[in-house]
Amino acid sequence: MHAIIGLFTAVSLTAASAATLEESFASPPPSARPHTWWHWMNGNISKQGITLDLEAMARVGIGGAQIFNVADQDSCNIPKGPADFLSPLYLELVKHAATEAKRLGIEICLHNCPGWSSSGGPWIDPAHSMQLLVSSEVQATTAGALHLPQPKSKRDFYRDIAVLAFPTPVDAEFRIPELAALTSAAQRYNPPTAAIVAPLDAAVSLQKVVDLTKSLRPDGSLDWSPPAPGAWTIVRFGHTSSGKTNHPASESGEGLECDKLSREAMDLHWRKGIQPILDYLGPVGTHAVNNLLIDSYEVGPETWTPAFREEFTKRRGYDPLPYLPALAGHVLDDGDATARFLWDYRRTIADLFADNYYAYFAELCHKAGLLASTEPYDGPFECLANGRGYDVIMGEFWTNTSTPDPDYPWASTINHSCKIASSVAHVNGKTYVGAESFTSGPPNGRWQNYPGLLKQLGDAVWCLGVNRYIFHRYAHQPWSPEIAPGMTMGQWGTHFDRTNTWWEPAREWMRYIARSQFLLQQGRFGADVVFFGGENAPAAGVNRPELKSAGHDYDAVGTDLMGSLRVENGELVLPGGMRYKMLVLPEEATMTPDLAAKLLKLVENGATLLGPSPLRSPSLGPAARSNALLATSVAVQKGGADGVGVMIGQLAKNFSIKVIELNDIALGLGPSQALADKWEQTNFAYFNAISAANFYLDALIRGQRLAQWPFY
Repeated sequence: MHAIIGLFTAVSLTAASAATLEESFASPPPSARPHTWWHWMNGNISKQGITLDLEAMARVGIGGAQIFNVADQDSCNIPKGPADFLSPLYLELVKHAATEAKRLGIEICLHNCPGWSSSGGPWIDPAHSMQLLVSSEVQATTAGALHLPQPKSKRDFYRDIAVLAFPTPVDAEFRIPELAALTSAAQRYNPPTAAIVAPLDAAVSLQKVVDLTKSLRPDGSLDWSPPAPGAWTIVRFGHTSSGKTNHPASESGEGLECDKLSREAMDLHWRKGIQPILDYLGPVGTHAVNNLLIDSYEVGPETWTPAFREEFTKRRGYDPLPYLPALAGHVLDDGDATARFLWDYRRTIADLFADNYYAYFAELCHKAGLLASTEPYDGPFECLANGRGYDVIMGEFWTNTSTPDPDYPWASTINHSCKIASSVAHVNGKTYVGAESFTSGPPNGRWQNYPGLLKQLGDAVWCLGVNRYIFHRYAHQPWSPEIAPGMTMGQWGTHFDRTNTWWEPAREWMRYIARSQFLLQQGRFGADVVFFGGENAPAAGVNRPELKSAGHDYDAVGTDLMGSLRVENGELVLPGGMRYKMLVLPEEATMTPDLAAKLLKLVENGATLLGPSPLRSPSLGPAARSNALLATSVAVQKGGADGVGVMIGQLAKNFSIKVIELNDIALGLGPSQALADKWEQTNFAYFNAISAANFYLDALIRGQRLAQWPFY
């Protein structure tokens, strides 16, 4: 027992003295308390209910509430209440909640729009909504007038981009297979980077593509005659609204989603949908609202924005206009050049998501004096790059009580997003890793969940790096306390409200959570390996559970931070303070020259790098076409300059990523390394950290043994 107490004390001395650690464990600070979603259902909101809800949260130990204005009408048909979104009544109710929360010591976070996904409302016009590239095409000869039909549109909005013509190839019927996936129109992670296989007579010569944009008349006719002889294909490109709306929002708050690739669209969303609430609340600090949130992304693809051509040219180094026929399924020059252009196209979309939506929203929050939270995963983008600048990075996990695995009942329920969230937080030097916690669908909700069923799952999630539960969900109870079970969120979520029969006894579980999360929030996460998520887009995080099962842990880093890695004493170091023994690359044969140069510098400075050697660049950019720098990088490898083998630094072994075993010796640790020393290195990364916390709790708080509770 004394050894365990000493272990926790030693590990945490970087954050606090032993005495302070023990005191804070006995009485955890507010920052360690769990938070909760707080769903205000379809305008059914009352001041009395707000006060009772917040007092109940404070009584059991909830540290924060995140307000969502929702109406899941399809599943629960909750009648409309009197508080329309942004109405004077609604603003007054938000202010009442913020004032009461301030009195009770509870933080308030606001979702950035009605619904839980993603950023939109009635104030977004079609021109500032999410945009899709659309096209129509006709075949033409020298005879007859030409009319180009307008491509399909939504919301009565359409703008032309370009009209391009080219000689119709012999194989006029061929179109690029799985084009939607290659353009991000279908959300699929890591689409192929290899050359597109196409018949030789299906290719269109890039040199023969003619720009006819200025020849298009307003009525759709074309002031141009094809040169003889032969047929020509003419493609009209434009963009329209995707038609996606924020959901599930009340009728008063539902509208189009803003353009995620445009800062101008986010400015409009902030000005019309967020600033009115902030103005009504008054100066930050006089109330409890201190945080704004972008929840999970669930609004589909976006494939254009008005400034896309300029952004593409700036980021990729060439004009995309003559390559647009590839976005209509045509092969340009050859399958390799076309695949490279499509890679650049997807990469640009991912970069714009990261810069103009996620990062820009965080900038606006900080400019307003607020914290920023986000769930940055699962969308047509690079997940690992989206958390830059955020204060609380979040994942989510669901219950799975109906069909548990007998050996690991929680294993299939832990969403990969939790490891994405913890990695993004660690590599950016952030303390708080949140998770939308214990979300339930129709089979597993319905008042079936209780602390004894949830605790084991929650403990396992902590081992992925999460250190702040945000319960899903607390439905606001607008009525008097006698009405039970009261308001629900329909079929969704664990019923975590003051009307639940185990609400008051659950304060002991909340205390256990706060004590454990306090420990998990101390110090710096210890990981042996940092994985690079790769340059491809869209791309998720990295899931390598075999490392944890072997007693090691890892983070994953995105393209946004690869240039920030440096080497100190053979270790890879990030500006936020994280240190790793080696960098592992994805199993990809492609690499941009820019990345190759960064990796070469790391290797020359003594970094250990594991991964396949690059064979080519995936990009069509000017630097990539020369491939001179890339050829240099291939020479720095075990196996010579033939493009086979492993790019290597200090380590003298040839590892394959598929079978890599990161044991103590490979990581530079002695085989007799003591377990306590590993604990000190990893700072609560291993699964029995929480069990140790239980023992420590009993040693400190004698007489308050939680074993008497069924959920312990």
